Amino acid sequence: MTTTAHADAHTWGAFDITVAFGDTVALQHVSLTAERGQVAALVGGDGAGKTTLLRTLVGRIRPQSGTVTTPPTRACGFMPTGASGVWQDLTVDENIAFAAAAHHITGAALEQRRRALLSAAGLDHAADRLAGALSGGMRQKLAFCLAILHQPSLLVLDEPSTGVDPVSRVDLWRLVSRAAADGAAVVMATTYLDEAERASTCLVLDSGRTLTSGAPADILDNTPGTLTTADAPTGPRELSWRRGRQTRSWHAGSPRPGERAMAADMEDAVIAYTLADQQQEH
Repeated sequence: MTTTAHADAHTWGAFDITVAFGDTVALQHVSLTAERGQVAALVGGDGAGKTTLLRTLVGRIRPQSGTVTTPPTRACGFMPTGASGVWQDLTVDENIAFAAAAHHITGAALEQRRRALLSAAGLDHAADRLAGALSGGMRQKLAFCLAILHQPSLLVLDEPSTGVDPVSRVDLWRLVSRAAADGAAVVMATTYLDEAERASTCLVLDSGRTLTSGAPADILDNTPGTLTTADAPTGPRELSWRRGRQTRSWHAGSPRPGERAMAADMEDAVIAYTLADQQQEH
């Protein structure tokens, strides 16, 4: 395994990496590219390997094989999942000051950065509140501010919007987009496929393997098999699922006589890729 750091590079990532914990293979020959100015989305169910891949990317897990390229540690930002990215017994301002000290940001530079971040996150009115007293969405936005405080070249986010209210989710996506627009390479795990559809590239994991990857439009265009929608399943129930009041059904191959295929969104596409993969295994 080779790990290198390129301070002036515009492209980083994890390439053909395999990670195992004892006899359990968490990632198997997985690759992900992060480019400055772009958002790379990472999706998959529980146990798919998303967090393992992110932690490998920021150097917290050492892969058994493959190559990881990143900027120097000081130029990386990491936001863990849940509330673990903030110190709940400190106020919002104290959280900012504590993180700033770790990055040697002081004086006018710190004050300017603090004001800009708290204003963008809608937290400027809560600077004196304990982090533990914030709502879930506000706490997640504070964690994002701490991860981006030092303006990292590579920003890695583990499900930043999971479990927050819809307004805070919109705010977080706006913050993520702004970080990319400012030049960061953003890698973001998400459980929301509408967010993945807005990213520049997307990697879909299943049980530690790559199910599909590429630009969202390409993933949608290459959705395997045929998708249909009706009031009830049109095939085996294990190949059907509910979307609102309608039922989606999928089968491998081209549309059957008299069958009208529908265009997939990211949610339908990921399910179709999963079902196609399961059929190949059998």
